[in-house]
Amino acid sequence: MKAVVLLSGGLDSTVCMAVAAAAGCELLPISFDYQQRHSRELASARRVAAHYGIVRHLVITTNMAAIGGSALTDMAVDVPAGDVARPDIPATYVPARNLIFLSYALAYAESSGAERIFIGVNALDYSGYPDCRPEFIALFQRLADYSTKAAVQDGRRITVETPLVALAKKDIVLLGNKLGAPLHLTTSCYAGGEEACGRCDSCLLRLKGFAEAGFEDPIPYAK
Repeated sequence: MKAVVLLSGGLDSTVCMAVAAAAGCELLPISFDYQQRHSRELASARRVAAHYGIVRHLVITTNMAAIGGSALTDMAVDVPAGDVARPDIPATYVPARNLIFLSYALAYAESSGAERIFIGVNALDYSGYPDCRPEFIALFQRLADYSTKAAVQDGRRITVETPLVALAKKDIVLLGNKLGAPLHLTTSCYAGGEEACGRCDSCLLRLKGFAEAGFEDPIPYAK
């Protein structure tokens, strides 16, 4: 069975890729060059795809920087210091990003004959992004069921799989290690330096997960 996997090069998407591989799926990873703040995650995605021997790693180029509204696409907006307890959605939220990415993934799944889409959204240890919640995924699934020729005419439903959505970061790390996911090839830092900053939300959540799982994070951090 073919599965499109949204692969950012970060911890969650790489573990999600490992889950799809363990399920025996033929992997069709899709990544995005959306004019984000840095390209380090995209380089990691390419390394992860190579690790799994992927024949075709689809990279979509788009321009979400033109839309703006996020510290990840607008260099004039600073990446905020990490605060995993903040009540508000942080400046690193990218407007409608997962909606846009899932729409591309759905089109790719339909054209390639894939029956599943894997996305590593997480609604426990995360930064509060609205498009990482189960409610959003459920609504997108309903949209997918009504918006493709595959579903409407051919009776081929494309399902959106979220195997990490209810896992704490600790459990994601444990699952990744169990499945042999190449966590050493990943990066999660919003700043995008040669070494992870260790201070942004994403770094703090990642470090917390590894510490609670009892593993040392295999990627380098700035001292």
